Amino acid sequence: MDSPYQVLLYYYYNRFPDPEAYREEHVALCKKLELRGRILIGVEGINGTVSGTPENCTAYREYMDNHPLTKGMEWKVDDVEQHQFPRLSIKVKEEIVPLGLKDEDFSPRECTGEYLNPVEWREMLDKEDTVVIDARNQYEWELGHFQGALLPEVESFRELKEWVRDNKDDWEGKKVMTYCTGGIRCEKFSGFLKREGLEDVYQLHGGIVTYGKDPEAQGEKWRGSCYVFDERIKVPINHTDDAEIVSRCRHCNTPSERYRNCEWSPCNSRHFCCEKCEPISRGYCAHACYEAFLGSFASNALVE
Repeated sequence: MDSPYQVLLYYYYNRFPDPEAYREEHVALCKKLELRGRILIGVEGINGTVSGTPENCTAYREYMDNHPLTKGMEWKVDDVEQHQFPRLSIKVKEEIVPLGLKDEDFSPRECTGEYLNPVEWREMLDKEDTVVIDARNQYEWELGHFQGALLPEVESFRELKEWVRDNKDDWEGKKVMTYCTGGIRCEKFSGFLKREGLEDVYQLHGGIVTYGKDPEAQGEKWRGSCYVFDERIKVPINHTDDAEIVSRCRHCNTPSERYRNCEWSPCNSRHFCCEKCEPISRGYCAHACYEAFLGSFASNALVE
């Protein structure tokens, strides 16, 4: 039986001369097709994830495939049982991938790492002269990552450039491999690595999502699940006997893939919490956050 909905994941680097005008056109299109999701538009291109019925998703793809600004774009399509977003959000941003290069910015159409298909990627992972860099955030990495991958010690993607400049000397003479969820962050990040003087730079074409669907690679050498930015939260990648849960409950350290945001709003930390610890933790990532909440509650009571 065919699924009643689909999720489309896509991006395309191209020069958009008037992002605001394109946004207005795009809002009208997506509302007409009853699509929901998040779309970023900038001078450098477009980045989006949307959900809708198969018929409407097909109509959307046909429109984009025939539009002069997005013709040639690659699509990642998943069948799902329901809408994966509560609403539609389309915004114009200075960067569709916030690496924060400003005057140093460039287009991946000018400079990017060499593409590796899933099988080529899996084979290169076994080579000794490689460095594998995860270009995602920590909470994504904790849910799942490639064996042996480095997690940059940064708070956001925007901080990667300084981390690279502090560490790149250690990678000279090695093959530097980088990956992300769907490929968009690696397009810019791998190009930045090359512009920083590293010669052998490679990226996983299509990202983790494509790797998990390849019938030959079978998601091998991936540990855990892959974080996705919709209501599914996670998707399986490794389809071999080595599949495992690598993320652990913040409170008791047992294997868990249950994400929660800390109830203390100034913190709002994305963390793992198993069902057993949910009532004990009260939804807070740490006891310190619970105490901070109690302190603020007491202060407000005194003021009143």
